[in-house]
This record gives sequence, structure tokens and C-alpha cells, in this order.
Amino acid sequence: MVKKLQKMSADKKSGPQLSSAVKESAQQIWLAGLGAFSKAQEEGGKVFETLVKEGLSIQRKTQAVAEEKISTATNKMASMATDISSKAGHQWDKLENIFEERVAKALNKLGVPSAKDVDALIARIDELNKNVQQMASKPAAKAAPRRAAAKSAAAKPAAKKRTPARKSA
Repeated sequence: MVKKLQKMSADKKSGPQLSSAVKESAQQIWLAGLGAFSKAQEEGGKVFETLVKEGLSIQRKTQAVAEEKISTATNKMASMATDISSKAGHQWDKLENIFEERVAKALNKLGVPSAKDVDALIARIDELNKNVQQMASKPAAKAAPRRAAAKSAAAKPAAKKRTPARKSA
């Protein structure tokens, strides 16, 4: 079209021919624009629907990726929280042990027996109780000679010299 107009202007023919060619060219451009607009209207709905479908697909993919990232982050945070709580628990245990040791030392300085001392005494008492029960259950025959010896020992103190009583301060 442009070449045609250039030829006409180069030939320098009459103005009405040139103006009709320009008019015809403008008409064709106008019709091409209307055709493009009509085509866009026809396929615009289809294109719009296609774009909506693609957008929906992208949104779903994005949500899936986001949920995966959130799940990963949640798992990491949970493991970090577990690690921190276990470390804190160990620190509390250490602090508790230090506190118990210091209290035990302070009680020991004040003369209060420790739990180990009390347990040892309980074990000794139990053993002594067993021994007493065993001795009580032995036949009376073995106990008789001891009683006779005890009576003769009771008679001997009368023969001993008496020592003066100590004066208390």
C-alpha cells in the first residue's frame, strides 16, 4: 500500500487520484482494525476462560508449595523446640543437683543426718531386730547357763571396793 502511494506521488499525477488512493488505504486500515477488534471479541471470551483456568492451576500449585514450605517450617520449629526443651531440662536437672548438694552440705554442717545416714541406721536396726528375734527363739537350755553366770556376777559386786562418785562440774 505504501509503495503504491509512493509511486503515485513520484509520477505526480493528479491530486484526485492520490486522494482517492489515500482514502482507499485509510478505508482498508479501518476495516483491518474492525476485523481485529471483532476477532478479539470473539476469541476474547475463550482467551479469558483459558487465562482463568491457567490462573486457577497456578494458584493450586502455589498453595501446594506454600503448604509444603509451612509443613517443613513447622517440623523444623517443632524439632528446635524439642531440642531447646531437652537442653533446658538438662540445665534444670543440673541446677537441681547443685541445689540439693548445697542444701545437704548446709544440713551436714548443722549436724542433721543425711538420707544415707538414716538409711544406714534403718538397715542396722533391722539387722539388730533380726538378731534379737533369733536369740529369743533359741532354746531356753542355752539361756540357763547364762542366767547362772549372771547371778554369780551380781553377787561379786558386793565384794568389790566401792569407788567414790565423781563430782559433776
